[in-house]
Amino acid sequence: MSSILQKLKNIKALVLDVDGILSDGFVTLTNTGDELKSFDIRDGLGMKLAQQAGLKVIIITGRQSKIVEKRMSDLGVDLVYQGREDKGTALLQACKQLNLTPQDCLYMGDDWPDLSAFAIAGAKITVPNGHTEVRRRADLITHAMGGRGAVREVCDLLLQSNGVYDELLEKYLASPY
Repeated sequence: MSSILQKLKNIKALVLDVDGILSDGFVTLTNTGDELKSFDIRDGLGMKLAQQAGLKVIIITGRQSKIVEKRMSDLGVDLVYQGREDKGTALLQACKQLNLTPQDCLYMGDDWPDLSAFAIAGAKITVPNGHTEVRRRADLITHAMGGRGAVREVCDLLLQSNGVYDELLEKYLASPY
C-alpha cells in the first residue's frame, strides 16, 4: 500500500469515468424511455474532500446524460466531458485547460474505452469488476465495486498520500458542544 500512496503523492487531478465507476454500470430505462442512474453518496463526499485538498475533479464519460450533468454540477466538479469515447484525447484537452500534464492525473476507469487515458495517466485505478484488460494495466484495483464507494476509497488514498486525511477528518470529529 505504501507504494501506491507514494505514487499518488504527486497527483493533482482525479479523473473519473461514470458508468461502472461512479455508477454500477447498469443503464436502467423507464417505460417512457427516461434513464435512471444511481450514485453512491460516499463517492460524492470523497470528491468534495479531494477538492478541499486542492485536487481538481474531472469527469470523462462516453455517454451523454442530464443526470450526470446535474449530479456533477451539484458536486461542483471542475470539468465534465460527456459523449467522449476518445478518453485519451479528452484527458489531454482537460490537462491543457487546467494547465496540467497527464502524469499529474489519476484516471479511474473500467473498460476498453478507458485504455487510451490509462496509457497516459500518472496513476491508473479500476474496480474489481473492471474488464480484464483494464485490471491488467491498473496500478490498483479497489476493494469496493463501481457505484458502491470505489471512488471514495480512492479519494481517501489521495487524502492520505497528501497528508490531509486526519486534518479533514478532524473537522467532522469536532463537537460543537
